[in-house]
Amino acid sequence: LANEQVIQGRCERCDSEVIQKELEQWFFKITKYAERLLQNLEKIDWSERTKLAQKNWIGKSEGAELDFPIKGSEHKIRVFTTRPDTLFGATYVVLAPEHPLVSELLLGAENKAEVKEYIAKAQTKSELERTELAKEKTGVQLRGVWCANPGSKEEIPVFVADYVLATYGTGAIMAVPAHDERDWEFAKKYNLSIRQVVCIEDPKSHTCPILEEAYTGPGYLVGSGSFDGVASEEAKGKITKFTKGEKKTRYHLRDWLISRQRYWGPPIPIIYCEKCGTVPVQEKDLPVLLPDLEDFQPKGQGVSPLAQVEEFVKTTCPECGGEARRETDVSDTFLDSAWYFLRYPSTGFQDVPFDKKMTKKWLPVDMYLGGQEHAVLHLLYARFVTMALHDMGHLEFEEPFTKFRAHGLLIKEGAKMSKSKGNVVSPDEYFTSHGADTVRMYLMFLGPLSEGGSWSDKGIQGIFRFLHRVWAMAHEAEDGESELEVLRNRTIKKVTEETENLKYNTAIAFLMEYSNEIQKRPFREDMNTLLVLMAPFAPHITAELWEVLGNKGSVHEQSWPSFKENLLKEDTVSMVVQVNGKVRDAILVSSGISEQGAVKLALASEKAARWIEGKPKKTIFVKDKLINFVI
Repeated sequence: LANEQVIQGRCERCDSEVIQKELEQWFFKITKYAERLLQNLEKIDWSERTKLAQKNWIGKSEGAELDFPIKGSEHKIRVFTTRPDTLFGATYVVLAPEHPLVSELLLGAENKAEVKEYIAKAQTKSELERTELAKEKTGVQLRGVWCANPGSKEEIPVFVADYVLATYGTGAIMAVPAHDERDWEFAKKYNLSIRQVVCIEDPKSHTCPILEEAYTGPGYLVGSGSFDGVASEEAKGKITKFTKGEKKTRYHLRDWLISRQRYWGPPIPIIYCEKCGTVPVQEKDLPVLLPDLEDFQPKGQGVSPLAQVEEFVKTTCPECGGEARRETDVSDTFLDSAWYFLRYPSTGFQDVPFDKKMTKKWLPVDMYLGGQEHAVLHLLYARFVTMALHDMGHLEFEEPFTKFRAHGLLIKEGAKMSKSKGNVVSPDEYFTSHGADTVRMYLMFLGPLSEGGSWSDKGIQGIFRFLHRVWAMAHEAEDGESELEVLRNRTIKKVTEETENLKYNTAIAFLMEYSNEIQKRPFREDMNTLLVLMAPFAPHITAELWEVLGNKGSVHEQSWPSFKENLLKEDTVSMVVQVNGKVRDAILVSSGISEQGAVKLALASEKAARWIEGKPKKTIFVKDKLINFVI
């Protein structure tokens, strides 16, 4: 699995526990694109929470690399820190168990057996177990081994601890327990020195309070020699220069592991030759096809089932013609889902993956609605693959999806709908009992698209009744001059804006408000507008009622209604929405709106809805001023 596919130590697909093994596998160098992937987030129109998830996963850290000389040795321990300003508070150094210096330092350690035993135990743990913030920190001191703090020149002890990983930073950290929560916990456990070097206020005019926990914020330096009184942000550069350190930028992002030891999937087109080394399969021999296997189950040996197929493994080297063997790993399906959108417009072409003209006509994707759960999987991979293909000259664009909006999740009985939880709602029975339009419209009315909503059998009845009313109104409609021109114009404007902004629930609320007024005396003119506006939400019933009203053609072929600006000016007011007396939103409503209409619009408000669970116990309504839900 790739790092992104491991959720809390378990496989994101089957929930099996994830263990680590040393394997030779294939990676894509996505780390080369870390900064570009980060910078481009500022340019693309995506959901903020999706951009934030990618930003955090890329995990840019700006800091410095500093050297801690080892006493009696030519070696130095190089650490990466984002807080060089706290250097004078470093009271010990920690190495990852896998750090290459550990074996060297063990030669001079007084407790070799103890350290080796600790390292062996650390190798049985996954990275996630080791870095779990809530777990108790463990470590072992390399007794007899000391290094010098490059700032204070003080000799400090060296530890090996599994909460430090060789793959992050330099595999070593300077521990500043007074200003790092993890180091504080470790220092308390092993009775190590805790030295405060950052004071929240300027120590020249204030006394530093005694720390009762790690202080991780900015401030002014104390106990830092000639740097006392310097603001911590300014001190970062000064101390780095003073110690002859090196400014560095590091990323949390790791290269993308694409190898999988299973049968299904595209074989990785690589051949191994003793004479020529690692050789790519020639283009004329692509694609490498999977052999037909009766038994394709993994054998639990850490290799692909393909490794057991001699006729597949044995081949000849494309360069020297000698005996060679094929790579038996296949590539992960995420690799294919990272570029499928490039293939969609070009499925008729068998000689190229995507045609240049068709790609230019149809791509990049204008708008993509998808799940937030793929923020650092498919969505990040697709961006990387697109950039790489752009750099190779195959694409004219470097971002695959111009606009992306993450949809919310459907909830039932307090949990995400899933087969494993047994709370999935099958739409078939509701199609039969309520009609497809009811189901479709209810799903859009449940809540903002970006947040999803909670399915309720009681809730779907409201949409069912609404569509029944519209049906009856269409059959009762008469010719005549409507008195709802102002409301009709306002409804067109609001439904248009809310639909374009994917706020389907509020668009439907405005349609309901409009229909309530039409119901008093349905005229054809008003009904025709209502049906065209409703058509995207309830396509079947609107198509039939369009004919019932005697109109020609299809409702879906009509131009979208336009509105007159001069009829909108004085007819709206801002209404405050409160929950238990606290202001949660302010919404625009029609002047003189009824309490029933105000309730629907207020409950459809994204900001207010998150504070309301179930049906409010009481509603307080002040016309044209406010609505307060008591829950």
